[in-house]
Amino acid sequence: EVREYLLEKWGRTCAYCGAKPVPLEVEHIQPRSKGGSDRVSNLTIACHSCNQAKGNGDIRDFLSGQPDVLSRLLRQAKSPLNDAAAVNSTRWALFKALKATGLRVTTGTAGQTKFNRLRLNLPKAHWLDAACVGDVESLDIVTSKPLLILAKGHGTRRMCGTNKYGFPTRHRSRKQIHKGFQTGDIVTATVTAGKKIGSYVGRVLCRASGSFDMTTASGRVTGINHKYCQPIHRKDGYAYA
Repeated sequence: EVREYLLEKWGRTCAYCGAKPVPLEVEHIQPRSKGGSDRVSNLTIACHSCNQAKGNGDIRDFLSGQPDVLSRLLRQAKSPLNDAAAVNSTRWALFKALKATGLRVTTGTAGQTKFNRLRLNLPKAHWLDAACVGDVESLDIVTSKPLLILAKGHGTRRMCGTNKYGFPTRHRSRKQIHKGFQTGDIVTATVTAGKKIGSYVGRVLCRASGSFDMTTASGRVTGINHKYCQPIHRKDGYAYA
């Protein structure tokens, strides 16, 4: 985990000569033999040649002929990753709030997640990363198409639609449920008569007349009678794909 942090912080380049992409090694800025610690503020990454050339010597002696590099290195060593610092502050505030409830709370790290994913030989994907969080011994992957969930909200509170000049063009009814259905419900419709014969699955757009439109994976279907519709999932503010 420390290696991953250092690679990100130092841009995956040698802190001394700027070489990349080459194998990089964890390097103590102030050698441990001279009182240096293992804190990340005293660690950097260096190529093998620079690491061997510096050895356990003082960083100021090693970079005596490169004052700009020395100044940049010391300054960068003390500064944390801004994004990581912000996320950590939020994470620990949330952790303390959850601990205060008396519930059992555990934490994981991004380094641990990546370790689990690589150990299990899984490709990089958000849904697989989510499955690799925490203490994971093994995973039984039963699908290659995870359910994607997107927060969409519950629509707008506007009761009046306007044109580009701001003049009202349409008004929304206060009644949201028509024939037992609400716009946004996921339904299945098996049409047995008329021009729309077939089976459809998708989100429904309701009208007071009972003639609904459906948004399916293959496009929008208009004029579906409510009598052919059966609810699968009621509107809840989320989109599923």
